[in-house]
Amino acid sequence: MPLIIESGEVMEKRVLTKREKEIFDYLICNKSTKEIADILKISQKTVRNHISNVMQKLGVKGRASAVIELLRLNEISL
Repeated sequence: MPLIIESGEVMEKRVLTKREKEIFDYLICNKSTKEIADILKISQKTVRNHISNVMQKLGVKGRASAVIELLRLNEISL
């Protein structure tokens, strides 16, 4: 994981925003888009947009590929 220096502190640079991490944590728990939307009280379209944004950041096609890459980067865990 890349490190950045900010105000004399070493911090980890994360790929996922807090909301994206929440969504992928639910995905790996086998929650559907609708279930995630209901839990987080956001629209299904917003859930899909977050997932698409993550796939674009990672340069992958598909949710499964995104999960694999996020696991490899230690952004999420099983």
